[in-house]
Amino acid sequence: MAQYDVIIIGSGPGGYVSAIRCAQLGLKTACVEGRETLGGTCLNVGCIPSKALLHASHMLHEAEHNFAKMGLKGKSPSVDWKQMLAYKDDVIGQNTKGIEFLFKKNKVDWLKGWGSIPEAGKVKVGDVVHEAKNIIIATGSESSSLPGVEVDEKVVVTSTGALELGKVPKKMVVIGAGVIGLELGSVYSRLGSEVTVVEFLDAITPGMDGEVQKTFQRMLKKQGLKFVMGAAVQSVEAMKTKAKVHYKLRKNDTDTTLDADVVLVATGRKPYTDGLGLEGLGVTLSKRGQIETDDHWQTSVKGIYAIGDAIDGPMLAHKAEDEGMACAEVLAGKHGHVNYGVIPGVIYTHPEVSNVGATEESLKEQGRKYKVGKFSFMGNGRAKAVFAGDGFVKILADAETDRILGAHIIGPAAGDLIHEICVAMEFGASAQDLALTCHAHPTYSEAVREAALACGDGAIHA
Repeated sequence: MAQYDVIIIGSGPGGYVSAIRCAQLGLKTACVEGRETLGGTCLNVGCIPSKALLHASHMLHEAEHNFAKMGLKGKSPSVDWKQMLAYKDDVIGQNTKGIEFLFKKNKVDWLKGWGSIPEAGKVKVGDVVHEAKNIIIATGSESSSLPGVEVDEKVVVTSTGALELGKVPKKMVVIGAGVIGLELGSVYSRLGSEVTVVEFLDAITPGMDGEVQKTFQRMLKKQGLKFVMGAAVQSVEAMKTKAKVHYKLRKNDTDTTLDADVVLVATGRKPYTDGLGLEGLGVTLSKRGQIETDDHWQTSVKGIYAIGDAIDGPMLAHKAEDEGMACAEVLAGKHGHVNYGVIPGVIYTHPEVSNVGATEESLKEQGRKYKVGKFSFMGNGRAKAVFAGDGFVKILADAETDRILGAHIIGPAAGDLIHEICVAMEFGASAQDLALTCHAHPTYSEAVREAALACGDGAIHA
Protein backbone atom coordinates (compact mmCIF):
# COMPACT_ATOMS: atom_id res chain seq x y z
CA MET A 1 0.00 0.00 0.00
CA ALA A 2 1.52 3.29 -1.16
CA GLN A 3 1.34 6.29 1.19
CA TYR A 4 1.13 9.88 -0.03
CA ASP A 5 0.82 13.36 1.41
CA VAL A 6 -1.84 14.09 -1.19
CA ILE A 7 -3.72 12.18 -3.88
CA ILE A 8 -5.59 14.16 -6.52
CA ILE A 9 -8.46 12.44 -8.32
CA GLY A 10 -8.63 13.74 -11.88
CA SER A 11 -5.91 15.09 -14.20
CA GLY A 12 -7.75 17.94 -15.88
CA PRO A 13 -6.44 21.53 -15.64
CA GLY A 14 -7.35 21.72 -11.95
CA GLY A 15 -5.98 18.30 -11.07
CA TYR A 16 -2.70 18.23 -12.95
CA VAL A 17 -1.80 21.82 -12.00
CA SER A 18 -2.59 21.07 -8.35
CA ALA A 19 -0.49 17.89 -8.50
CA ILE A 20 2.52 19.74 -9.93
CA ARG A 21 2.23 22.55 -7.37
CA CYS A 22 1.90 20.05 -4.49
CA ALA A 23 5.06 18.28 -5.66
CA GLN A 24 6.91 21.58 -6.04
CA LEU A 25 6.01 22.40 -2.44
CA GLY A 26 7.59 19.17 -1.21
CA LEU A 27 4.51 16.97 -0.85
CA LYS A 28 4.62 13.33 -1.96
CA THR A 29 1.94 13.43 -4.64
CA ALA A 30 -0.08 11.12 -6.86
CA CYS A 31 -2.75 11.84 -9.44
CA VAL A 32 -5.50 9.37 -10.39
CA GLU A 33 -6.66 9.29 -14.01
CA GLY A 34 -8.78 6.69 -15.78
CA ARG A 35 -8.31 7.97 -19.33
CA GLU A 36 -5.47 6.68 -21.49
CA THR A 37 -4.07 10.22 -21.54
CA LEU A 38 -3.73 13.02 -19.00
CA GLY A 39 -5.37 16.44 -19.29
CA GLY A 40 -9.03 15.67 -18.64
CA THR A 41 -11.89 16.99 -20.73
CA CYS A 42 -10.12 20.25 -21.58
CA LEU A 43 -7.09 18.79 -23.34
CA ASN A 44 -8.70 15.65 -24.76
CA VAL A 45 -12.24 16.57 -25.83
CA GLY A 46 -12.73 20.24 -24.94
CA CYS A 47 -10.79 23.49 -24.95
CA ILE A 48 -7.71 22.43 -26.90
CA PRO A 49 -9.21 20.37 -29.77
CA SER A 50 -11.99 22.93 -30.26
CA LYS A 51 -9.39 25.71 -30.59
CA ALA A 52 -7.57 23.67 -33.22
CA LEU A 53 -10.76 23.39 -35.29
CA LEU A 54 -11.60 27.05 -34.69
CA HIS A 55 -8.17 28.03 -36.00
CA ALA A 56 -8.36 25.77 -39.06
CA SER A 57 -11.86 26.92 -40.00
CA HIS A 58 -10.90 30.58 -39.47
CA MET A 59 -7.98 30.15 -41.87
CA LEU A 60 -10.46 28.78 -44.44
CA HIS A 61 -12.74 31.77 -43.87
CA GLU A 62 -9.82 34.17 -44.39
CA ALA A 63 -8.85 32.41 -47.62
CA GLU A 64 -12.41 32.54 -48.93
CA HIS A 65 -13.22 36.12 -47.92
CA ASN A 66 -10.07 38.19 -47.41
CA PHE A 67 -7.12 36.75 -49.34
CA ALA A 68 -8.18 38.27 -52.67
CA LYS A 69 -8.50 41.72 -51.07
CA MET A 70 -4.81 41.51 -50.15
CA GLY A 71 -3.72 40.45 -53.63
CA LEU A 72 -3.48 36.77 -52.74
CA LYS A 73 -5.19 35.30 -55.79
CA GLY A 74 -5.99 31.69 -56.51
CA LYS A 75 -8.44 28.94 -55.78
CA SER A 76 -9.66 28.73 -52.16
CA PRO A 77 -8.52 25.59 -50.34
CA SER A 78 -10.85 22.61 -50.21
CA VAL A 79 -11.58 20.90 -46.88
CA ASP A 80 -9.92 17.57 -46.19
CA TRP A 81 -11.93 16.72 -43.08
CA LYS A 82 -9.88 13.63 -42.17
CA GLN A 83 -6.66 15.66 -42.31
CA MET A 84 -8.23 18.43 -40.22
CA LEU A 85 -9.19 15.88 -37.56
CA ALA A 86 -5.67 14.41 -37.72
CA TYR A 87 -4.23 17.90 -37.13
CA LYS A 88 -6.56 18.30 -34.15
CA ASP A 89 -5.51 14.91 -32.75
CA ASP A 90 -1.83 15.81 -33.15
CA VAL A 91 -2.41 19.00 -31.13
CA ILE A 92 -4.08 16.92 -28.39
CA GLY A 93 -1.20 14.45 -28.37
CA GLN A 94 1.46 17.13 -28.02
CA ASN A 95 -0.34 18.64 -25.03
CA THR A 96 -1.13 15.41 -23.19
CA LYS A 97 2.43 14.13 -23.64
CA GLY A 98 3.61 17.45 -22.25
CA ILE A 99 1.75 16.80 -19.00
CA GLU A 100 3.23 13.30 -18.76
CA PHE A 101 6.67 14.90 -19.04
CA LEU A 102 5.82 17.45 -16.33
CA PHE A 103 4.61 14.66 -14.01
CA LYS A 104 7.91 12.79 -14.44
CA LYS A 105 9.93 15.98 -14.02
CA ASN A 106 8.15 16.84 -10.76
CA LYS A 107 7.99 13.22 -9.51
CA VAL A 108 4.20 13.03 -9.50
CA ASP A 109 2.96 9.41 -9.62
CA TRP A 110 0.22 8.70 -12.16
CA LEU A 111 -2.18 6.12 -10.67
CA LYS A 112 -3.85 4.73 -13.79
CA GLY A 113 -7.51 3.82 -13.36
CA TRP A 114 -10.74 5.22 -11.93
CA GLY A 115 -10.59 6.32 -8.33
CA SER A 116 -13.01 6.05 -5.43
CA ILE A 117 -12.77 7.04 -1.77
CA PRO A 118 -13.75 4.12 0.49
CA GLU A 119 -13.00 6.22 3.59
CA ALA A 120 -11.22 9.42 4.52
CA GLY A 121 -7.49 9.08 3.94
CA LYS A 122 -7.83 6.27 1.39
CA VAL A 123 -8.19 6.17 -2.39
CA LYS A 124 -8.97 2.97 -4.24
CA VAL A 125 -7.72 2.61 -7.82
CA GLY A 126 -8.65 -0.71 -9.37
CA ASP A 127 -8.02 -3.30 -6.65
CA VAL A 128 -5.32 -1.28 -4.90
CA VAL A 129 -5.98 1.03 -1.93
CA HIS A 130 -3.56 3.93 -1.45
CA GLU A 131 -3.25 6.00 1.71
CA ALA A 132 -3.11 9.78 1.67
CA LYS A 133 -3.06 12.43 4.37
CA ASN A 134 -5.15 14.59 2.06
CA ILE A 135 -7.35 13.97 -0.98
CA ILE A 136 -8.28 16.55 -3.62
CA ILE A 137 -11.31 15.83 -5.81
CA ALA A 138 -10.75 17.35 -9.25
CA THR A 139 -13.11 15.21 -11.31
CA GLY A 140 -14.48 18.04 -13.44
CA SER A 141 -17.81 18.01 -15.23
CA GLU A 142 -19.76 16.29 -17.98
CA SER A 143 -22.23 17.53 -20.59
CA SER A 144 -25.80 17.87 -19.37
CA SER A 145 -28.78 17.15 -21.59
CA LEU A 146 -32.52 17.87 -21.68
CA PRO A 147 -35.58 15.67 -21.05
CA GLY A 148 -36.62 14.07 -24.33
CA VAL A 149 -33.12 14.36 -25.80
CA GLU A 150 -31.06 11.16 -25.97
CA VAL A 151 -27.41 11.57 -26.94
CA ASP A 152 -25.80 8.89 -29.15
CA GLU A 153 -22.65 10.91 -30.08
CA LYS A 154 -23.32 10.19 -33.77
CA VAL A 155 -26.45 12.09 -34.80
CA VAL A 156 -27.30 13.69 -31.46
CA VAL A 157 -23.97 14.77 -29.99
CA THR A 158 -22.38 16.67 -27.15
CA SER A 159 -19.20 18.68 -27.65
CA THR A 160 -17.29 15.37 -27.46
CA GLY A 161 -19.06 13.88 -30.47
CA ALA A 162 -18.98 17.19 -32.34
CA LEU A 163 -15.18 16.98 -32.38
CA GLU A 164 -15.24 13.56 -34.05
CA LEU A 165 -18.00 13.70 -36.69
CA GLY A 166 -17.54 11.38 -39.67
CA LYS A 167 -18.18 14.24 -42.09
CA VAL A 168 -19.18 17.90 -42.12
CA PRO A 169 -23.01 17.93 -41.88
CA LYS A 170 -25.15 19.87 -44.36
CA LYS A 171 -27.50 20.97 -41.58
CA MET A 172 -26.67 21.31 -37.90
CA VAL A 173 -28.98 22.37 -35.09
CA VAL A 174 -27.27 23.63 -31.94
CA ILE A 175 -29.34 23.52 -28.75
CA GLY A 176 -28.04 26.26 -26.48
CA ALA A 177 -26.45 29.63 -27.31
CA GLY A 178 -23.70 29.47 -24.73
CA VAL A 179 -19.94 29.38 -25.25
CA ILE A 180 -19.65 25.75 -26.43
CA GLY A 181 -22.61 25.94 -28.81
CA LEU A 182 -21.44 29.16 -30.47
CA GLU A 183 -17.81 28.08 -30.79
CA LEU A 184 -18.59 24.72 -32.40
CA GLY A 185 -21.48 26.21 -34.37
CA SER A 186 -18.99 28.72 -35.80
CA VAL A 187 -16.60 25.93 -36.79
CA TYR A 188 -19.20 24.04 -38.80
CA SER A 189 -20.74 27.19 -40.26
CA ARG A 190 -17.33 28.17 -41.70
CA LEU A 191 -16.91 24.64 -43.05
CA GLY A 192 -20.17 24.95 -44.98
CA SER A 193 -22.88 23.66 -42.63
CA GLU A 194 -26.21 25.46 -42.35
CA VAL A 195 -26.24 26.11 -38.60
CA THR A 196 -29.35 27.01 -36.58
CA VAL A 197 -28.98 27.82 -32.89
CA VAL A 198 -32.03 27.20 -30.68
CA GLU A 199 -31.94 29.04 -27.34
CA PHE A 200 -34.45 28.98 -24.46
CA LEU A 201 -33.67 32.54 -23.32
CA ASP A 202 -34.12 35.76 -25.30
CA ALA A 203 -30.40 36.57 -25.46
CA ILE A 204 -27.28 34.56 -26.32
CA THR A 205 -24.39 33.97 -23.89
CA PRO A 206 -26.40 34.28 -20.63
CA GLY A 207 -24.86 36.53 -17.98
CA MET A 208 -22.77 38.54 -20.43
CA ASP A 209 -22.93 42.31 -20.88
CA GLY A 210 -26.18 43.16 -22.70
CA GLU A 211 -24.57 45.39 -25.33
CA VAL A 212 -22.01 42.69 -26.11
CA GLN A 213 -24.78 40.08 -26.43
CA LYS A 214 -26.63 42.11 -29.07
CA THR A 215 -23.48 43.03 -31.00
CA PHE A 216 -22.18 39.45 -30.89
CA GLN A 217 -25.43 37.94 -32.14
CA ARG A 218 -25.59 40.48 -34.97
CA MET A 219 -22.04 39.55 -36.04
CA LEU A 220 -22.76 35.81 -35.93
CA LYS A 221 -25.92 36.31 -38.02
CA LYS A 222 -23.81 38.21 -40.57
CA GLN A 223 -21.51 35.17 -40.69
CA GLY A 224 -24.47 32.93 -41.56
CA LEU A 225 -25.62 31.46 -38.25
CA LYS A 226 -29.40 31.42 -37.74
CA PHE A 227 -31.02 31.92 -34.33
CA VAL A 228 -34.32 30.83 -32.83
CA MET A 229 -34.63 32.61 -29.48
CA GLY A 230 -37.11 31.99 -26.66
CA ALA A 231 -37.57 28.39 -27.76
CA ALA A 232 -38.09 25.44 -25.43
CA VAL A 233 -36.89 22.17 -27.00
CA GLN A 234 -39.49 19.46 -26.39
CA SER A 235 -37.69 16.49 -27.91
CA VAL A 236 -35.20 15.32 -30.51
CA GLU A 237 -36.27 12.48 -32.76
CA ALA A 238 -33.13 10.70 -33.96
CA MET A 239 -33.01 8.42 -37.00
CA LYS A 240 -29.99 6.64 -38.54
CA THR A 241 -28.54 9.65 -40.32
CA LYS A 242 -31.02 12.45 -39.59
CA ALA A 243 -32.84 14.06 -36.69
CA LYS A 244 -35.88 16.22 -36.04
CA VAL A 245 -35.81 18.87 -33.31
CA HIS A 246 -39.21 19.72 -31.86
CA TYR A 247 -39.44 23.02 -30.00
CA LYS A 248 -42.11 25.38 -28.70
CA LEU A 249 -41.83 29.17 -28.76
CA ARG A 250 -42.35 30.49 -25.26
CA LYS A 251 -44.12 33.68 -26.35
CA ASN A 252 -47.04 31.95 -28.11
CA ASP A 253 -46.63 28.18 -27.58
CA THR A 254 -46.15 27.62 -31.33
CA ASP A 255 -44.87 24.12 -32.12
CA THR A 256 -42.14 23.92 -34.77
CA THR A 257 -39.87 21.22 -36.15
CA LEU A 258 -36.34 21.61 -37.51
CA ASP A 259 -34.59 18.98 -39.65
CA ALA A 260 -30.89 18.33 -39.09
CA ASP A 261 -28.13 15.93 -40.05
CA VAL A 262 -26.51 16.51 -36.64
CA VAL A 263 -27.90 17.97 -33.43
CA LEU A 264 -25.36 19.43 -30.99
CA VAL A 265 -26.64 19.52 -27.40
CA ALA A 266 -24.82 22.42 -25.74
CA THR A 267 -27.04 23.08 -22.74
CA GLY A 268 -24.29 23.36 -20.18
CA ARG A 269 -22.34 20.99 -17.95
CA LYS A 270 -22.80 19.35 -14.55
CA PRO A 271 -20.31 18.12 -11.92
CA TYR A 272 -18.97 14.62 -12.54
CA THR A 273 -18.76 12.85 -9.19
CA ASP A 274 -20.23 9.42 -9.99
CA GLY A 275 -18.43 6.46 -8.46
CA LEU A 276 -16.43 8.44 -5.91
CA GLY A 277 -18.55 7.21 -2.98
CA LEU A 278 -19.27 10.71 -1.65
CA GLU A 279 -22.65 9.82 -0.12
CA GLY A 280 -21.17 7.07 2.00
CA LEU A 281 -18.47 9.43 3.19
CA GLY A 282 -20.96 12.11 4.20
CA VAL A 283 -19.59 14.74 1.82
CA THR A 284 -22.20 17.50 1.49
CA LEU A 285 -23.50 18.27 -2.01
CA SER A 286 -25.62 21.21 -3.16
CA LYS A 287 -28.97 20.78 -4.91
CA ARG A 288 -27.14 21.17 -8.23
CA GLY A 289 -24.80 18.29 -7.37
CA GLN A 290 -21.80 20.48 -6.61
CA ILE A 291 -19.47 19.56 -3.76
CA GLU A 292 -19.74 22.14 -0.99
CA THR A 293 -16.44 23.46 0.39
CA ASP A 294 -15.21 26.04 2.89
CA ASP A 295 -12.88 28.99 2.19
CA HIS A 296 -9.92 26.59 1.99
CA TRP A 297 -11.61 24.19 -0.48
CA GLN A 298 -12.13 21.56 2.24
CA THR A 299 -15.36 19.56 2.07
CA SER A 300 -17.52 18.64 5.03
CA VAL A 301 -15.13 15.71 5.62
CA LYS A 302 -11.76 16.65 7.09
CA GLY A 303 -8.83 15.92 4.79
CA ILE A 304 -10.98 15.77 1.64
CA TYR A 305 -10.84 18.82 -0.63
CA ALA A 306 -12.50 19.70 -3.95
CA ILE A 307 -11.76 22.15 -6.76
CA GLY A 308 -12.78 23.10 -10.30
CA ASP A 309 -16.01 22.19 -12.05
CA ALA A 310 -16.97 19.83 -9.21
CA ILE A 311 -17.60 22.81 -6.91
CA ASP A 312 -19.44 26.14 -7.16
CA GLY A 313 -18.37 28.89 -9.54
CA PRO A 314 -17.75 29.32 -13.27
CA MET A 315 -16.81 26.10 -15.07
CA LEU A 316 -13.56 27.42 -16.50
CA ALA A 317 -10.22 25.63 -16.83
CA HIS A 318 -8.27 28.61 -15.50
CA LYS A 319 -10.54 28.92 -12.46
CA ALA A 320 -9.80 25.25 -11.70
CA GLU A 321 -6.06 25.86 -12.16
CA ASP A 322 -6.12 28.78 -9.72
CA GLU A 323 -8.00 26.70 -7.16
CA GLY A 324 -5.62 23.79 -7.69
CA MET A 325 -2.58 25.92 -6.95
CA ALA A 326 -4.25 27.65 -4.00
CA CYS A 327 -5.40 24.34 -2.47
CA ALA A 328 -1.84 22.98 -2.81
CA GLU A 329 -0.55 26.06 -0.97
CA VAL A 330 -3.04 25.43 1.85
CA LEU A 331 -1.95 21.78 2.18
CA ALA A 332 1.68 22.90 2.35
CA GLY A 333 0.88 25.23 5.25
CA LYS A 334 0.91 28.39 3.18
CA HIS A 335 -1.85 30.86 2.33
CA GLY A 336 -3.74 29.92 -0.83
CA HIS A 337 -5.86 32.63 -2.44
CA VAL A 338 -8.16 32.98 -5.45
CA ASN A 339 -9.62 36.36 -6.41
CA TYR A 340 -13.00 35.27 -7.76
CA GLY A 341 -13.81 38.85 -8.77
CA VAL A 342 -11.06 38.85 -11.40
CA ILE A 343 -11.58 35.64 -13.38
CA PRO A 344 -11.80 36.39 -17.13
CA GLY A 345 -14.12 34.63 -19.53
CA VAL A 346 -13.40 34.17 -23.24
CA ILE A 347 -15.36 32.95 -26.27
CA TYR A 348 -13.00 31.89 -29.08
CA THR A 349 -15.19 32.68 -32.07
CA HIS A 350 -14.14 35.31 -34.60
CA PRO A 351 -14.23 37.95 -33.39
CA GLU A 352 -13.32 36.78 -29.90
CA VAL A 353 -15.35 37.92 -26.91
CA SER A 354 -13.93 38.43 -23.41
CA ASN A 355 -15.02 39.85 -20.09
CA VAL A 356 -13.90 40.33 -16.50
CA GLY A 357 -15.61 41.75 -13.43
CA ALA A 358 -18.94 43.56 -13.36
CA THR A 359 -21.44 44.11 -16.17
CA GLU A 360 -23.52 47.26 -16.53
CA GLU A 361 -26.56 45.20 -15.59
CA SER A 362 -25.00 43.95 -12.33
CA LEU A 363 -23.84 47.46 -11.37
CA LYS A 364 -27.34 48.86 -11.96
CA GLU A 365 -28.81 46.11 -9.78
CA GLN A 366 -26.40 47.08 -7.00
CA GLY A 367 -27.29 50.76 -7.39
CA ARG A 368 -23.62 51.49 -8.03
CA LYS A 369 -22.61 54.75 -9.73
CA TYR A 370 -20.28 54.04 -12.61
CA LYS A 371 -18.95 55.49 -15.85
CA VAL A 372 -18.37 53.83 -19.19
CA GLY A 373 -15.35 54.22 -21.44
CA LYS A 374 -15.86 52.69 -24.87
CA PHE A 375 -13.76 52.53 -28.02
CA SER A 376 -14.54 50.92 -31.38
CA PHE A 377 -11.95 48.80 -33.20
CA MET A 378 -12.86 50.80 -36.32
CA GLY A 379 -10.62 53.50 -34.84
CA ASN A 380 -7.71 51.06 -34.43
CA GLY A 381 -5.25 51.10 -37.34
CA ARG A 382 -3.97 47.55 -36.81
CA ALA A 383 -7.50 46.08 -36.65
CA LYS A 384 -8.58 47.81 -39.85
CA ALA A 385 -5.46 46.54 -41.64
CA VAL A 386 -6.47 42.92 -41.01
CA PHE A 387 -10.24 43.21 -41.66
CA ALA A 388 -11.00 43.06 -37.93
CA GLY A 389 -12.51 46.49 -37.30
CA ASP A 390 -15.80 45.15 -35.93
CA GLY A 391 -16.36 45.29 -32.17
CA PHE A 392 -15.28 47.43 -29.26
CA VAL A 393 -13.62 47.67 -25.85
CA LYS A 394 -15.80 48.76 -22.94
CA ILE A 395 -14.36 49.62 -19.52
CA LEU A 396 -16.56 50.21 -16.47
CA ALA A 397 -15.10 52.36 -13.70
CA ASP A 398 -16.39 53.70 -10.39
CA ALA A 399 -17.89 57.16 -10.95
CA GLU A 400 -16.13 58.65 -7.92
CA THR A 401 -12.84 56.76 -7.48
CA ASP A 402 -12.21 55.80 -11.16
CA ARG A 403 -11.33 52.27 -9.99
CA ILE A 404 -11.87 49.71 -12.76
CA LEU A 405 -14.88 47.51 -11.97
CA GLY A 406 -15.11 45.43 -15.13
CA ALA A 407 -14.37 45.24 -18.84
CA HIS A 408 -15.95 43.73 -21.95
CA ILE A 409 -14.23 43.25 -25.29
CA ILE A 410 -15.54 41.99 -28.60
CA GLY A 411 -12.95 42.11 -31.35
CA PRO A 412 -9.56 40.81 -32.49
CA ALA A 413 -7.48 39.01 -29.83
CA ALA A 414 -10.06 39.89 -27.15
CA GLY A 415 -9.03 36.84 -25.13
CA ASP A 416 -5.49 38.19 -24.83
CA LEU A 417 -6.35 41.88 -24.47
CA ILE A 418 -8.51 41.30 -21.40
CA HIS A 419 -5.52 40.35 -19.27
CA GLU A 420 -3.93 43.76 -18.90
CA ILE A 421 -7.27 44.82 -17.43
CA CYS A 422 -7.21 41.77 -15.11
CA VAL A 423 -3.76 42.80 -13.89
CA ALA A 424 -4.95 46.38 -13.42
CA MET A 425 -7.93 45.15 -11.37
CA GLU A 426 -5.67 42.95 -9.23
CA PHE A 427 -3.70 46.07 -8.33
CA GLY A 428 -6.85 48.10 -7.74
CA ALA A 429 -5.91 50.41 -10.60
CA SER A 430 -7.98 53.29 -11.94
CA ALA A 431 -8.98 53.77 -15.57
CA GLN A 432 -6.57 56.71 -15.58
CA ASP A 433 -3.69 54.40 -14.60
CA LEU A 434 -4.42 52.37 -17.73
CA ALA A 435 -4.84 55.50 -19.85
CA LEU A 436 -1.45 56.87 -18.73
CA THR A 437 0.35 53.63 -19.65
CA CYS A 438 2.17 53.82 -23.00
CA HIS A 439 0.89 51.20 -25.47
CA ALA A 440 2.89 50.20 -28.55
CA HIS A 441 1.64 51.32 -31.95
CA PRO A 442 0.19 49.77 -34.01
CA THR A 443 -1.36 47.13 -31.73
CA TYR A 444 -4.87 45.99 -30.88
CA SER A 445 -4.07 46.89 -27.26
CA GLU A 446 -4.26 50.58 -28.13
CA ALA A 447 -8.05 50.11 -28.19
CA VAL A 448 -7.88 49.21 -24.48
CA ARG A 449 -5.98 52.40 -23.72
CA GLU A 450 -8.45 54.44 -25.77
CA ALA A 451 -11.37 52.95 -23.82
CA ALA A 452 -9.58 53.90 -20.60
CA LEU A 453 -9.07 57.45 -21.94
CA ALA A 454 -12.80 57.52 -22.72
CA CYS A 455 -13.48 57.06 -19.00
CA GLY A 456 -11.82 60.47 -18.53
CA ASP A 457 -11.50 63.41 -20.93
CA GLY A 458 -12.14 61.27 -24.00
CA ALA A 459 -10.49 58.90 -26.45
CA ILE A 460 -8.08 60.37 -28.99
CA HIS A 461 -9.08 58.40 -32.08
CA ALA A 462 -12.85 58.28 -31.55
